[in-house]
Amino acid sequence: MANAAEQMARNLNFSTFGKAKDLQARILFTLGILVLYRLGTFIPIPGLDPSQYASLFEAQSGGILGNMNMFAGGAVERMGIFALNVMPYITASIIIQMMTTASPTLEKLKKEGEAGRKQINQYTRYLTLAFALVQSFAISAGLAGVRLEGISSWFFILTGVVTLTGGTMLLMWMGEQITARGIGNGISLIIFAGIVAEMPRAIYNLIAQARTTSVDIGFVLAIVVMVLALIMFIVFIERSQRRLIIHYPKRQQSQGFAQGQRSFLPLKINTSGVIPAIFASALLMLPMTAVGFLGAGAAADPSSATGALGWLAANFSPGSWTHMITYGVLVAFFAFFYTSIMFNPTETADNLRKYGGFIPGIRPGSNTAAYIDYVLTRLTTIGALYLVFICILPEFLRRYFPGIPFYIGGTSLLIVVSVTMDTVTQIQSHLIAHQYEGMIKKSKLGGKRK
Repeated sequence: MANAAEQMARNLNFSTFGKAKDLQARILFTLGILVLYRLGTFIPIPGLDPSQYASLFEAQSGGILGNMNMFAGGAVERMGIFALNVMPYITASIIIQMMTTASPTLEKLKKEGEAGRKQINQYTRYLTLAFALVQSFAISAGLAGVRLEGISSWFFILTGVVTLTGGTMLLMWMGEQITARGIGNGISLIIFAGIVAEMPRAIYNLIAQARTTSVDIGFVLAIVVMVLALIMFIVFIERSQRRLIIHYPKRQQSQGFAQGQRSFLPLKINTSGVIPAIFASALLMLPMTAVGFLGAGAAADPSSATGALGWLAANFSPGSWTHMITYGVLVAFFAFFYTSIMFNPTETADNLRKYGGFIPGIRPGSNTAAYIDYVLTRLTTIGALYLVFICILPEFLRRYFPGIPFYIGGTSLLIVVSVTMDTVTQIQSHLIAHQYEGMIKKSKLGGKRK
């Protein structure tokens, strides 16, 4: 039987949305920030020769530059001020979260509530700045050969570092503003906007290739069917959950005994969401950035490079078996790691015991924590396998069908579908809260009239 919140969610309509002025303001604010982000992807860094850089990108677009361009919404192809996107922030978040589990000082800060969370976020910003400086310097130094005539190398590198680093820090601030004053998770929405903006062009290129080359139109239709099936599969898994039955015994009140209640503890199959895919992609981009920009033609032609850069280009280029295996291992690792951070079975069991709740057939306390951990581990295993399958699928397509744009793949679809579902859920939550406020106001007015 549906609860009151589910029944109210089913009754939501456009008239309810029209009355929620605060929600409308949040949505407009979010859209405004995303429009500014899209405009920034078209502003190139100063001093770059567009024609020479276009040739460089064309030679390496099938590798790491193509992956970076997908997450950056086309900013890498134009080398816009947002070319680094939020990847330095994501990398910094990975390191800070790992250090939180290993460092007693950071773990203590995490338990201090809002004040500790703000301090950890500040550390993440400092580390983001450091990563952005290093990556922007590497990119600017690698692009010094395609600068405009009359501009000195050191001046081009200096302006490139300032521009790219400033763009990353601005994007980080914009994402935080969306989270605080808009709707949805700001960082995820920025990545989502970049992918969605590039998808129509990728689909058009695929159709144009089918018309001008020997690609069969039936093959294109099969790709479309596969994409629709993947969307349905992602939605099904993301909404799936295991519900642990929780019983609350009768409690004595001033007017007698309150009847015992029955509730449930929802455990999602994929508790970590889209975070493992983003984290794994960010880590794999770090070593290949050096290959793409500092290794001359290594990314385009692995046999032309020697030493460490040649080994990285040959073994970790997108579509290679080493890249796919490493990507899958990282996705599975972050699925378990992030789930362990987001959900603590011991803490959940202690909270149930404090309020008198128990799982039928399981003793409260350590036994309940062990049982929840057992169920959560099995669910996380299924979720990790699901994420690995979704993320590795586009790599297989790239390896055996080079003509397919990698935007039409599992990772991009996973990000788009997951962020869309999360944003819609938050919109529904705001609408339900607005309905509750309206009901409370009506009841107060009715009481005053009486």
